[in-house]
Amino acid sequence: MNETASFQLARDSLQAHEPSAGLRRIRRQGYQRFLAFMGEINLALLWRRRWFFITMIVGFALMAAPTPAGLSHEGKIVLVMSLMATMLFITEAIPLPTVPLLIIIGQVVLLRVDPTRVAQSLMTDSVLFIMGSLMLAVAIVRQRLDKRIAWWIVRMTGTNIYAISFGITMVCGVIAAFIGEHTVAAMMLPVGVTLITLTSNDPRKVRNVAAVLLFSIAYGCSIAGVATPSGGARNAIIISYWRDFFYNPADPETRRFLMDYITWMIYAFPMFLLRLPLVTLFLVMTFKPEFTDMSRAVARLRTQVSLQGPMRANEWLTIIIFSLTIIGWVTLSGTLGLGVVALSGAAAFLVLGLVRWEDINSGVNWGVVLLYAAAISLGVEMKITGAAQWVAESVFLAMREIGASNTFGFNTVISLLTIAVSNTMTAGAAVAVLAPIVLKTAVTAGQDPISAGFITAISSAFGYLTPAAQPAFTIIYASGFLKGTDFFRIGVRMMALSFTVLIVISVLYWPLLHP
Repeated sequence: MNETASFQLARDSLQAHEPSAGLRRIRRQGYQRFLAFMGEINLALLWRRRWFFITMIVGFALMAAPTPAGLSHEGKIVLVMSLMATMLFITEAIPLPTVPLLIIIGQVVLLRVDPTRVAQSLMTDSVLFIMGSLMLAVAIVRQRLDKRIAWWIVRMTGTNIYAISFGITMVCGVIAAFIGEHTVAAMMLPVGVTLITLTSNDPRKVRNVAAVLLFSIAYGCSIAGVATPSGGARNAIIISYWRDFFYNPADPETRRFLMDYITWMIYAFPMFLLRLPLVTLFLVMTFKPEFTDMSRAVARLRTQVSLQGPMRANEWLTIIIFSLTIIGWVTLSGTLGLGVVALSGAAAFLVLGLVRWEDINSGVNWGVVLLYAAAISLGVEMKITGAAQWVAESVFLAMREIGASNTFGFNTVISLLTIAVSNTMTAGAAVAVLAPIVLKTAVTAGQDPISAGFITAISSAFGYLTPAAQPAFTIIYASGFLKGTDFFRIGVRMMALSFTVLIVISVLYWPLLHP
């Protein structure tokens, strides 16, 4: 008995290192599952997402770095989040509608902002305006008015794409100077899309043509938004600051700070006129069109307009509703807001059966609406946390240290600072944050507050780098023909052009207006 037990013990000891059949089976299945898992990993997708991982590494490294003096921890996080969002916008490492989702998550998780407050900051009047404008664009396309408007422009410009681009820029600019760039971009988007689709049914074959036509709309609206006081909210904000900071009824010399409509145009309208002929030049240099002669598209357009016949009752009703919406934007936006007026127009189209909800639901790019909402929300946090003010004060301190106190140096620093901030928040918010600091610094530096205010207001319109930088850009991005990198390619060039023209005017022209 003892010998048998000893033999079994010895045999078990010898076989202890050998895996059992069940263990071998488990290992074999585990290895097979590992191979299957590795086979499912899309290495090409990981490579395309490389900038996402780079952005995350850079962002979290900056968040872990020491907080600069004078800046709150929350302010540092907001600035880093803005940098990360800009990197993701430019590189398109992930689908762009994903970026606003990450911004919202970051505000709650990293900034510890109450989710309800974040939700409230998302749905502002500007966001309602973007939403309503896209709905109105769908309604215009539904009634095929976009083709009639496009035909009217083409008859005026001819069939050459350069002339068409210039004509669109000029028409958009002249109208946007008086009724606001948001409105014109929403109105003209269907016109641009119509010309693109008539050129080719395959968007890949006309990418550059699409870029030229759509950016003609966006930049036509943008360069004209500073031409008159009614061109944008930024203009009204700076006019209010001049009055509140410097006007004294007992001092007649301070009446110059009560800015009137004509005086504003004398200062700012040349910015529009000087850039107008250069927009098309920069666009065709950046995006070389696949076709320069659009005769085929124009012939198709003429045929389609002819087949539509005379204006129908529904088309006249569409024109009436849209005209009333424009009148509402001009007269009622101060009390109701641009967004409510836009939604009222969209609701009128739905009530009268001029467009179906199914058409709006499929025609509106809701991801673009979310994109703009998140950008505004992040801008609000920049203001609340003091991040924007810290940036401004740091720049002005550095400016004094390097001796940039003359007119050229002062204007250059103000413009560059405003451009940088306006690429991370809306133009109105950028002016609201920066203008008090700029005007105060101008007095200290012995510079004219009028010129300093114009520099700030005009430079805030140079946020050209991302689709979320301006409402007009967000609207044309909703067409689906453009990429985020397209905005950066042309944006860098247009920023350099606009900055140069502004500095030249501020140094050579404005001093002549107040000797």
